Amino acid sequence: MKTNEALQMDVQNAIKWEPLLNAAEIGVTAKDGVITLTGVVDSYTKKTEAENAAKNVIGVKAIAEEIEVNYGSLFKKNDTEIATEVLNAWQWKWEVPNDKIKVKVQSGWVTLEGEVEWNYQKEAAKNAVANLTGVKGVSNHITIISGSKDAIEKSAVESALARSWSINDHDVKVNVAGNKVKLTGIVHSLYQKEEAGRLAWNAPGVRAVDNELAVICN
Repeated sequence: MKTNEALQMDVQNAIKWEPLLNAAEIGVTAKDGVITLTGVVDSYTKKTEAENAAKNVIGVKAIAEEIEVNYGSLFKKNDTEIATEVLNAWQWKWEVPNDKIKVKVQSGWVTLEGEVEWNYQKEAAKNAVANLTGVKGVSNHITIISGSKDAIEKSAVESALARSWSINDHDVKVNVAGNKVKLTGIVHSLYQKEEAGRLAWNAPGVRAVDNELAVICN
């Protein structure tokens, strides 16, 4: 088990390694595997990059993300301009069924709502928004309503986990009930937990993934 000081340093070094980030802008504290990120950055992309860098560090169990996005007056946009750019961005993404998604912008914060058939569509809608100037945050409330009538195959989810180099599938248990997948067991990083959830979402017919994997750092 890493000490708080060692984990803090590892996260700080991970952030320094990302060329997009200025480590001086981001504060890092660590306590019992929980990382708190603070500071002010000039884009939402930097905010998410800092969070992703922390997730990949072994020993991180959870992240409290308190980074503020401040574009300054030079790149400031009003909510109408941001909403228009969101709609335009979706036009270039074949993965996004923009006729099924609604967007609301309030003080730079983007909220996505609607129904799609696949999780990758939900994630693509969010990712297209995250890189736009003026966006301070994204709440992705899009729900998955699968058009598949087939039952979820437990073995298919297990095979997907087994193919991932980053996950020890022997420590992950898969349970299927209707259109819901439940993951239990242990993983050794927050990244592994999220990756297992992402892979489960890729199974045809999935409407919900209950990711109860525990992050145990040796």
